[in-house]
Amino acid sequence: MVVRTHTQESVTAELDRSALDFTPWRFWADADDGQRDHQRALQAALEQQRGYVLGEGCFVSERASVTNEVLELGDRTYVAAGAYVSGALRAGRDCSLNPYTVVRGDVRLGDAVRIGSHTSVLGFNHSMEPDTEVHRQPLRSAGITIGDDVWVGSHVVVLDGVSVGDKAVLAAGAVVTKDVPAGAVVGGNPARLIRWRVPPASAAREEGGLAQAVRDFGDRAREQARVLLDRCWEPAVGLFVDSPGAPPTVRAQCDAVEVADLLLGGPPPQLPAEEQVARLRSWQDAATGMVGELGTDLRPATPLPGLFDPSAGYHVLSVGYALDLLGSEFAHPVAVVAGASAGDVVDGLERQDWGTGAWSAGHWVDILGTAMHWNGRAGTPEVPGAQEALLGWLLTRVDPRTGMWGTPGGADGLLQVVNGYYRASRGTFAQLGLPVPYPERVTDTVLEHARDPRFFRPERQNACNVLDVAHPLWLTRGAGHRGDEVAELARGLLGQALRRWTTGEGFGFRAAHPTTVGSAATTPGLQGTEMWLAIVWLLADLAGLAGELGYRPRGVHRPEPSGLPGRP
Repeated sequence: MVVRTHTQESVTAELDRSALDFTPWRFWADADDGQRDHQRALQAALEQQRGYVLGEGCFVSERASVTNEVLELGDRTYVAAGAYVSGALRAGRDCSLNPYTVVRGDVRLGDAVRIGSHTSVLGFNHSMEPDTEVHRQPLRSAGITIGDDVWVGSHVVVLDGVSVGDKAVLAAGAVVTKDVPAGAVVGGNPARLIRWRVPPASAAREEGGLAQAVRDFGDRAREQARVLLDRCWEPAVGLFVDSPGAPPTVRAQCDAVEVADLLLGGPPPQLPAEEQVARLRSWQDAATGMVGELGTDLRPATPLPGLFDPSAGYHVLSVGYALDLLGSEFAHPVAVVAGASAGDVVDGLERQDWGTGAWSAGHWVDILGTAMHWNGRAGTPEVPGAQEALLGWLLTRVDPRTGMWGTPGGADGLLQVVNGYYRASRGTFAQLGLPVPYPERVTDTVLEHARDPRFFRPERQNACNVLDVAHPLWLTRGAGHRGDEVAELARGLLGQALRRWTTGEGFGFRAAHPTTVGSAATTPGLQGTEMWLAIVWLLADLAGLAGELGYRPRGVHRPEPSGLPGRP
């Protein structure tokens, strides 16, 4: 039997090495040359063999379990002994993963994020099918984002899908299931606001003031409006395009009218208003009342009969409101709607896929309601009871749990239901100035949807998804339900939107992201600019700042009801 003995010096040295694994902030100051060389070799191996990216002055303990597919650590970020790290972790500078921290899934940390011991940040989840054992269910990941200068206490749990704002504090033992606003101190299970580390007003002052940012944006947009419109004008054919290199479309002409009205207070200067009116009116098909899309010969295609030709449907909105802004109206009734009976309306509503395609169903309702609106404005007689059938069907089929139409769930969560609600309510209740049913439930549903990071992380936003949150919240604001939360959400989305303006070019439809840069959707153009200008106004109004903008939408996305003769 061999008995191993240790000198007092070797035991002390081993304890010192162990202590540095558990107190890594001391490592580069207190470690000896051999320990430093060993750590450098370990990091070099991780970078070469696994493709990790490790900044200057990092520390990764050999006593940590590090099995990431992606690992990016900024300068002076460390992973202590006992930590369990897997998935895709991207951390900024001066971050700490203290002993026995668990960070798994898709996780992004800003700069100076300090995570206490025994905390779990879990950027993935199982699905919840009752007939499948949990360990056999597929994993899904919405991801977790934690901003700059965030203190995460010990024994905290942060669940998948959560976004934590800059300078927030997650108190020890908190179970964080929902987004945490910048500067908030939250605690408890589930975590709730305790107080503010940085009150919202102070945060606004630190950012130069949101009100000032809104004022500056309005001034900048107006100054650049003519350049923006010139960029999208094709003088050779006398038509607008959405962005340089794109073909002329019906919608591009209408978006140009809307942008000019918002920022210049009149029609686009590239073509006399009377010529724009004459052209838009001439494109309407007399037989159906619809406007087909432009072909290669720059003439509109003949729309299909019935409710509705997919390529022509949105033009009921865009051309109708462009003509309205230019002081005119359609040359003919929207005949496919004028001849529809109450039974036709109900049959059409019942044929829509409200289960999995609520957005398309809402789109159909928006076209129908808007066509009825234009016919009513023009005094065109319709089949008695048709509009009542539309409104009655919506009132009796609304889900009292959500305040909306359609079935929530599936891979997209609440996306279809909320986006469909915007379209359906815009073309009916909002356009006619009628109160919507269950406004408090609408607010609840929209606020829940707005927490979904798949659609509302800044880099994943697009104009449709943000508009379809902003408008319903504006429409239901009179109920006063959860007003502080609505204003807080509006301020956050507003600040993000203002930063997306491209000088002289306007807005792209969706936010730029490494996976989408260069795509048509991120290229600034007329559609993105028209939509985001309206979104900015809605969000600014919810935040109490619309007066700083100097414009107010009057077209498709107008806040007030369009009204019928004799109505507001």
